[in-house]
Amino acid sequence: MNNYELMFIIAAALDDSVKEATIETVKEIISSGGEVVQTDVWGIRKLAYPIKKKNEGYYAVILFKAPADLPKELDRRLRISDNVIRHLIINKDEK
Repeated sequence: MNNYELMFIIAAALDDSVKEATIETVKEIISSGGEVVQTDVWGIRKLAYPIKKKNEGYYAVILFKAPADLPKELDRRLRISDNVIRHLIINKDEK
């Protein structure tokens, strides 16, 4: 099991219930093959540059442990999600 950090940005214009449901869905995907260590929700922040004509995003960071194949599936599912604007998965063990 490797340690990973996932940061993703959800569209700020969505309802709070949709934002929370998106975070819970991501946590369920991780829990299916790994373990969620910590969830940190930053809330709405101004983006450094417009993404898809949006200037604000709802940031969330999740630390998790998982086997090497889980981040690939997580990346695929986040890429096709309409609610997630951007995401980044970092392997904390690689230095």
